Amino acid sequence: MKTAVSIPDDVFAGAERLAQRTKRSRSDIYAAAVREYITRHSGDAVTEAMNSVLDKVGAPATDPFVSLAARNALERVEW
Repeated sequence: MKTAVSIPDDVFAGAERLAQRTKRSRSDIYAAAVREYITRHSGDAVTEAMNSVLDKVGAPATDPFVSLAARNALERVEW
């Protein structure tokens, strides 16, 4: 699919350099970047859904340290 987007000049220049250095097309670079962004943020929807269910069933409150540690661990996972 073709689409037009506006991006800052510095982002474009960086993508152009990366495409040339890795011998990949700009389209491939942008598609890979968006794919990675989507993957990194897909866990947010799962977490929100789980939290909603726990709120509805009245799950006990979790220890704030455990919650923070779990969130930090999820941010480091490569999906």
